[in-house]
Amino acid sequence: MSVCGRGAVLLLVVAVYGVAAPGTQGPDTPPLLPADNVTEPGELLPSDTGEGTAGAPSSEPLTAESPGTAAPGHTVPTHPQAPVHHGSTSSPPVIGETVLSRSITPLVTSVTSLCVCDLLVDACDVNCCCDPDCSAAEFSVFSGCSIPVVTGDSQLCKREAVLYSISSSKVPQRVTETVEVVNPDIFCIQAANYPPALSFITPDEPTAANFDSLLREFGGLEFNSISEAQSMVGSAEARKASKYEYGSPILTPSSYLKLPAPLGTGECTDSNPVGFLESQDFTCVRTIPLENCSIPVLTLATYKNIEVLTVPSSQNAINVTLQSITIHTVDGSVFPGNLGDYFPSYDTTTGVCNDVVLGGSYSVTYTDKGEITNIAGSFILGAINKNSVQQNFQIRFIENGTAPSPLSGNPGYVFGLPVVAGFKLSQSGIIQSTNRYGQLTLLKSSSDPNCLAEEGSRTPVLFGYNMMSGCRLQVNYTGTELCKLAGAAILNVLRGQQFPNYVAQFGNSQPENVLDWVPINVITTDHAAVQGMCKIPVSLELKVKWTKYGSLVNPQAQIVNVEERITYASFPNNLQGVRFVQISSAVTFVDVSQPASPGYKAQPTIDAKLPFDFFLPFL
Repeated sequence: MSVCGRGAVLLLVVAVYGVAAPGTQGPDTPPLLPADNVTEPGELLPSDTGEGTAGAPSSEPLTAESPGTAAPGHTVPTHPQAPVHHGSTSSPPVIGETVLSRSITPLVTSVTSLCVCDLLVDACDVNCCCDPDCSAAEFSVFSGCSIPVVTGDSQLCKREAVLYSISSSKVPQRVTETVEVVNPDIFCIQAANYPPALSFITPDEPTAANFDSLLREFGGLEFNSISEAQSMVGSAEARKASKYEYGSPILTPSSYLKLPAPLGTGECTDSNPVGFLESQDFTCVRTIPLENCSIPVLTLATYKNIEVLTVPSSQNAINVTLQSITIHTVDGSVFPGNLGDYFPSYDTTTGVCNDVVLGGSYSVTYTDKGEITNIAGSFILGAINKNSVQQNFQIRFIENGTAPSPLSGNPGYVFGLPVVAGFKLSQSGIIQSTNRYGQLTLLKSSSDPNCLAEEGSRTPVLFGYNMMSGCRLQVNYTGTELCKLAGAAILNVLRGQQFPNYVAQFGNSQPENVLDWVPINVITTDHAAVQGMCKIPVSLELKVKWTKYGSLVNPQAQIVNVEERITYASFPNNLQGVRFVQISSAVTFVDVSQPASPGYKAQPTIDAKLPFDFFLPFL
């Protein structure tokens, strides 16, 4: 192997194993040379200057105890720049044109060799009594030891400790004393059957024999330390359960139910198992060649043709029930699709790949006995014209016999969630829209100069978020009915098509409990009618008053009053042609909570009955 090629390989290995854990290495294992020490043929490595690390390797983390520095029992790492002048290591020899690798430097694990306050290289740190760079003259100006005690692991019943102090003689000198301290905690580890469990496991050193296996384990986008055999054993153990429990993976006849999820970079991974009763939402991005978009991860059959075991120990599997398919076009049009099979196809004429899976939603129905009875799926298919596609997947769990109702808090509102609203008809409860984010909305700001072009585009009212929006409305009515028609059109734009008249007091208010809902009070602000003038609404403002309800420890947000204020402006009644009107809408949340006052329980009363002769013979 050439030196250049060896350097490239070593760079990759050092990137993976750059952080070594405490431990030792076998004498027969060829050590690894750090990448920065790779030399060209014939070039000698500089010898060490005598600075190295000392102490026998151990799995015990070291801690420092000092007021204002570190609490007892907290791990204190050694500073990477702090030299320890104990022992030395030799440079790796050079044989011909082959550089022998250097072993991984063992960590400092001896308490006497540890100096956690030694931060400056080749310089004395003030009040650092264990700094070997400090001379006697420098010790004489120390006011004290910043770290007087350095101890071992607090989990052990007995630990080694080093005490540092300064003598009170004419010439102050450092005093070092090594003692054994008993752990003052109630519990400690008397004996450990598996000592590596007290620390990180020492990683395997890369060699020519194990390099390929380590590359498969750590060279991908994610680490996978569990082998396929171990994974099959875990799957066999999971399949012995008689019911699903919270967090346990949902099983299929051959594997687990998995959904695409993002990695650290946002790229999709298809190895994310779904946990029982764990509702999840994922958004990730795939980079694909547009001409070859007919791949399984973008095909509907991959997410539709899935079988799920009803219980882990049973072989009874149920298929995904296809509920709906929504088609998105490149220009933004949306329409329902047929419940059939779709396959991605690339159109060479338009350069668009059609019928690509953009997202999906699963609804899992289960019983209180941990059995899955049904799983339904709804999917979104679309067309893409670029080499990247964003996918959105979610899964929800519904108990059998209950109706799903998304909440905005339980019980009080949560900041940032939509305000719950609806309509109340006579002799009925509250009627709500199925669109949770479309129950109470405001006019959405738009760059289009005509609000009518954006009619129907609304933004939800989120609890606790004050918002303001507006636009310029173009009115193009002629004739004597201009005022009446323009007023109705503007009011329809401000309020929307289905403006509610009731708002829920709590985030979990049920529609059948009418007393948990408050009406929206409409307040009209206008001027007195003037002859020859017409009134046109120009603004809508919502004022939501809420209070903190419940205990002082965990108060809940409750809406107590909602006001809708519509402001009108007067315009001449004989206007004709095209006119522009500036309109706006806003929502304001006002906290009307009263100052909290603690409550006290009443004094207990004594209700005791004594016998009539209890005080005899004194009375």
